[in-house]
Formats: sequence, structure tokens, C-alpha cells
Amino acid sequence: MTYLKQFLLIMIIFSLLSCDSNLFTQKQEKPPKLKKPKIHLVEAQVITESDKGISQFRTGTLRARYEVKIHNQEEGKIISLPYFEGDRVKKGKIIVRLDDSLLRAQLAKVKANRKKAESDLSRIKSLRKESFLSEEALINVQTELAVAKADESLLETRLSYANIKAPFSGIISKRLSEEGNIAERFTHILTLSDPSSLITQVRISELLLNHIKVGDKTEVQIDALGKVFYSGKVSRIHPNIDPITRRGTVEIELNPVPAGARPGQLCRIKITTQAAKRLLLPLTALRRDTEGEFVYIVDEDNKAQKASVVTGIHMGEHVEILSGLENNQKVITKGFLRLKPGKKVKTVKSKKLLEKTNG
Repeated sequence: MTYLKQFLLIMIIFSLLSCDSNLFTQKQEKPPKLKKPKIHLVEAQVITESDKGISQFRTGTLRARYEVKIHNQEEGKIISLPYFEGDRVKKGKIIVRLDDSLLRAQLAKVKANRKKAESDLSRIKSLRKESFLSEEALINVQTELAVAKADESLLETRLSYANIKAPFSGIISKRLSEEGNIAERFTHILTLSDPSSLITQVRISELLLNHIKVGDKTEVQIDALGKVFYSGKVSRIHPNIDPITRRGTVEIELNPVPAGARPGQLCRIKITTQAAKRLLLPLTALRRDTEGEFVYIVDEDNKAQKASVVTGIHMGEHVEILSGLENNQKVITKGFLRLKPGKKVKTVKSKKLLEKTNG
């Protein structure tokens, strides 16, 4: 019995010691700390409307406003072709002369027939007064005279085609035949250009066309003449829009023509539209996903929210926003790594801090 009591006493003491050890251990353990949500650092910009014209550069090729291909309307041997490429020609000067000897012979024959018809008509009229001839005979002679006059007029017109005159003052830009050649009808012999006014045509987005009008001034840079800009103006806006590219054609006139400018030269056109209220967004703020283009805005609780947008014209490092944003909204421009809608954000100005935190 004595041993049993001793065993029980030992067990009780051991149990007490074990409980004290657990209590001590519990006192030493610290409760886990709750992690505060990390604030995402971003750069943001308040987007505001401003009066701004859109400037864009387009490339084109200079060409003469007036350029005519000279074709012959009568066939024949070329007996005179006095002008060569680069020669200046005044309006009305003969630039092509064809052999017209056959036409002159035919004209002489027709004139003789016309004179005979006139003489016959005079004689028939006098006889008709004395009732020696019928009315039918008079009509026949009158018809012969009318036909003779028509033939004469026709040959005189054809004869005029043998001497081709310059329709305007200009420069011979192409010479495609030589004296002595037989030119069939409608052969392209020369090309005459007017270098006093050069034009070019450029393709402009449909979004810009409504902000451009005829007479607007432009700047024209011709690569062959250096980096100097020359004055130009919008001379014509074509009415149709390409349904595939959504672009229209605008004609730019360069007048006066600077020294050294020639048709065929490469030029660069700077077109600036009239100023209008526009909401411009930095390109760095624009995001894209499978649903389209969007931006992150900062709401009143300083949380990032996703906003879908519709963009317009790109202007250097900015893009025009047509819909999806309102004036004076704060838009995130940098700090998109691990950024999600609803995340708490803090706007900072230091780029180094932003890169260190989010990079």
C-alpha cells in the first residue's frame, strides 16, 4: 500500500509539472500579426479637354497640275517636231506638223465642186423664174451645194489637225516620236506639262477630313531641296472615302513653285486641322485586352478601376479619346505590373520610387 501511494504521488507531481510547462509555453507564444494590404504605387494624370489642332505628316509625289498628252487626230508623216524634253513652249505655238498635201488636194477638189454647185444653182434659179425647170431640179442643185459646203468644212477641220498647237504655256516633258516617222491616228507624240503649279495627293483618315476645308494652309517639305518647309494649301478634297482603309484623298497645291522643285519628287506634307475641343490621353496609359482598349482610372476611394474607351487620332505621344472618359478624370499612366481593378493605389511623382516598388 505504501508503494502504491508513492506511485500515485509521483504521477500527480508529474502531471502538475506537465501542466505548468504547457502554461509556460503558451505564455511564450506570440499571436500572429495581421498583414496590412500593400498599397500599389502608380503615376497618374488628370485628363482635361483643350483646344488643339491635329497635325499629321503625309508623304506624296509632286506632279504638274496641268499635263496633256498630245495625240494626232489625223494620220500622216511627221514633217516638223521642233521641241524636245525640257523646252518651254508658249500657248498657240505649233509643236507638231504633219504632211497635209493629200488633205490640201482633197480640199481643192471639194472647193471646185462647191463653186460648180454655186454656179449651177444661180443658173437653175434664173431658168426657174422663166418656168423652164421644175421645182425638183432646183432642190437637187441646192442639195449638191449644201453637200459641197459640208465637205469643204470637214476637210478644213481635218487640215487644221495637221498642225497641232500647244493648248497652254508649259514644258515638253516627253517626246515619243521623231521627224520622218509615220504617225497613225491617235498616236501619243508629246506630253506637255505646266510647271507653274505643282500638286500632290495624300490620303487622310476620315476622322480628320471633317476638320479640313479647301484653302487651309499646309507646309510642304521636298526631300531634294533640304529641310526647308514651303507654303502650300488644300486645293481639293475628294468626296469619296475608301471603304477598306477609311481614308479620303486631299489635293495639296504648291504655289508659287520653289526653284528646283520638279514633278516626280518626293515630298512630305504637314497638315494641321482647325483647333477644337479634344480629350487627349498619353499613349502610355492605353491598355488592350481581348475586349478592346481600356484605361485604369483612380476613383474617389483611391482604387484602380477599369474603363473601356474608344480612341481616335494618334498625335505623337498622345491619342484622342472619343468616348469612355470624362473631363478631369484621373488616369493611371504608369505602374501597371500586378495592377487589378479594385486595388488600392497611391499616386506618386518619382519614377525611381515607382520602378523600385512595382518593377
